[in-house]
Amino acid sequence: MLDRHSAIQAFPVARFQSAAAYVFFVLVLLLLVMGLLLWGTSGAQAQKIENEIAVFAALDKVTARIRQLEVKLGETKRFGTLQITPRICYTRPPTEPPLTSAFVEVNEIKHDGSEDRIFTGWMFAQNPGLYGVEHAVFDVWLTNCKTEDPGKVAGSPKKSPRLDRAPSKRR
Repeated sequence: MLDRHSAIQAFPVARFQSAAAYVFFVLVLLLLVMGLLLWGTSGAQAQKIENEIAVFAALDKVTARIRQLEVKLGETKRFGTLQITPRICYTRPPTEPPLTSAFVEVNEIKHDGSEDRIFTGWMFAQNPGLYGVEHAVFDVWLTNCKTEDPGKVAGSPKKSPRLDRAPSKRR
């Protein structure tokens, strides 16, 4: 049978200066275990697909007309006094929730021919009101990203060659 002194030594709190120190130790240990569990699951990130063309909608507020602009990455397209240059355009696979984003630079051409950068940043097609360019005369926002070859799935390798003949059945 255990006497009172050996029972106190068997309880882990007796090894700490106070019960508060024991509680602190348990909390730190719990946070460490939770951190390791969360760190182990951080590898499940959505796959990004790089595309070759950014698709924008551009509004001319004077004429109230919306025009679709398809701009290749790294190239500049002019809309009114604006120059739009997409640098990168990402989408997700169809099996995941949609997220279309592009890093875009927009310059305004002044009357004297000089350029003034009015936008540099990310645009998201799912939130055009938050991440578009709002100019006094023109608005521009991202609507989609796509590839040049419509038969090619965005971000996938080129099509595999066709088989010359049907595969034979094994007997």
